[in-house]
Amino acid sequence: MSAKNHKFEADTGKILDIVINSLYSQKEIFIRELISNASDALDKRRYLSSTDAKMSSSDASKIIISSNKKDKTLTISDNGVGLNEEEMIEALGTIARSGTKDFIEKLNSSKDKEGSKIALIGKFGVGFYSAFMVSENVTVTSRKAGTDDAFEWKSDGHTGYDISSSKKDIAGTSITLNLKKEDKEFLDEVRISHLVKKYSDHISYPIEWIESDTTSKVLNSATAIWTRSPKEIKEEDYKSFYNQLGGSFDEPFMTLHNKTEGVIDFTQLLFIPSSPPLDLFDPERKSKLKLYINRVFITDDCDDLVPKWLRFIKGIVDTPDVDLNVSREMLQKNPAVAKIRKSIIRKVLSELKKKLEKNKEEFDKFWLNFGRVIKEGMYEDSENRGKIIEICRFHSSRENSHISLQNYIDGMLDGQDQIYYLSAETLAKAETSPHLEGFKSKGLDVLLLTDPIDEFWIPIVSEYNGKKFTSISRGGADLDKFGSIDKKEKKEVDAGKFEKLIEKISNHLEGKIAKVRLSKTLTSSPSCLVADEDGMDIQMEKMMMSHNPEFKGSPRVLEINPDHRLIKSLNSMIKKGDSSITEDVSILLFDQAQILEGKTPEELITFSQRLTRVMQSCLTSKT
Repeated sequence: MSAKNHKFEADTGKILDIVINSLYSQKEIFIRELISNASDALDKRRYLSSTDAKMSSSDASKIIISSNKKDKTLTISDNGVGLNEEEMIEALGTIARSGTKDFIEKLNSSKDKEGSKIALIGKFGVGFYSAFMVSENVTVTSRKAGTDDAFEWKSDGHTGYDISSSKKDIAGTSITLNLKKEDKEFLDEVRISHLVKKYSDHISYPIEWIESDTTSKVLNSATAIWTRSPKEIKEEDYKSFYNQLGGSFDEPFMTLHNKTEGVIDFTQLLFIPSSPPLDLFDPERKSKLKLYINRVFITDDCDDLVPKWLRFIKGIVDTPDVDLNVSREMLQKNPAVAKIRKSIIRKVLSELKKKLEKNKEEFDKFWLNFGRVIKEGMYEDSENRGKIIEICRFHSSRENSHISLQNYIDGMLDGQDQIYYLSAETLAKAETSPHLEGFKSKGLDVLLLTDPIDEFWIPIVSEYNGKKFTSISRGGADLDKFGSIDKKEKKEVDAGKFEKLIEKISNHLEGKIAKVRLSKTLTSSPSCLVADEDGMDIQMEKMMMSHNPEFKGSPRVLEINPDHRLIKSLNSMIKKGDSSITEDVSILLFDQAQILEGKTPEELITFSQRLTRVMQSCLTSKT
């Protein structure tokens, strides 16, 4: 039979140019596409052979890759279902005509329920043409299973294609690429092996590299652990896959493996690490979930599958039902993605809650590593906020350990109707804050919050089970209704006795503070700075200043402790008319309160001189 020339259907010059040069962002994708096509061909033959003996083969199903560096050719072969002349014209001569898609539609329209479940990859009929990204010309030699005739299809990807009779010993298809000069890297075994591992490692058929007629090497594992039943998989197998998947050396804190069937079919194998990655708190950190379509790797850039507050999760999602663009490189916005995302969130939160209920000690270790990120969900994810807050852990000033919000409410004192909290940069600073003194003396628990995100989710959540969140750094808390731990009744302070002192301090600190008032919460510190009840929390103000140096914040209220010896002495000096050091002491009270909040006095030299004068005065009075 002499060669017959055929013209591509449609406006091939333009369409094929788009496919070759615009559809795919990376040239290496052609390996994935051609291997996926070969896998589909093997699946089709395996299925058809169950009802047609002519389709069966005594040879093991496999995909073979070989190269000829001298001729600059790369060949990918399979012993699958193969093509006859008519199918070559339809499948290869018509762009975006998918033989796999047609095959699936025929199965779905048949009464063969088992056949309709066969997992095939190709849908769009353009994957084959990715070969032209790296090829001067492409030759396809194929023999349809159950027939003796073979045909050869050849094209340069520009003007058309030739089909002629050929010879082939076994059924199946061989695709030979005459590589471009700039793409000779794809002749190298190491490069091909890497790409097979990356994209097609879990294809169910062995992919062999043929070095010579006698030497072959299997490049893929040909197994996908997530396709097996969890009951069949040992813990060490999961751990091995986890380490291989993310290049991690720790053990997974939790392994979540399940298959969902229904409107959307998908399998998820998720790992929650036990150790945090170095870039965990990087807001630009990408999810480490890998998306597979019927065991073929598609992308690991799938942020739509998991929210940022779960960005530490590793694993895979495998589904035939997620719509991609025709290049399979980008997820399309569709309900399937949203449903898988919801399933992942629901499963993770459910399992974390079970873990918390089963082993609080282990969960608290996990929380120290990842709690800060999970709390981002209370700010960003209104739909799941209620479930997230149930697993959140907070450091209790009274218990000196992590507790839940329900634990806090269960431990409230009689008459307490608020959840008290204190924000600070570190736990050490929170534990030594003067704001805690009055609450400790009353036996009131205070949640110590040290994560920056706390300042953002609390205003949104505002309350839990009817109990309002109240920052103790805003001042104004009335603790008189709570008795002291030591049972000693605190004498009521006569505010009138301190009016002159408050007036003097206010004058000395004019422009630096909003006002001066007596504290109802200080027990051992002489003074502290608080925000007005409607003012910005001190920790939030610090964060604003760190991001915007021009932000000055609002003046604070200086609270003084009427029971402190220093305040009493200063009050006596003013009553006696002794004003020698009252200004210095007043300003030092403010500076000291600033230092306790982590701020540095504005004028350090003046601060040092003032401190020296006060110490000198005290020592002089003693001699």
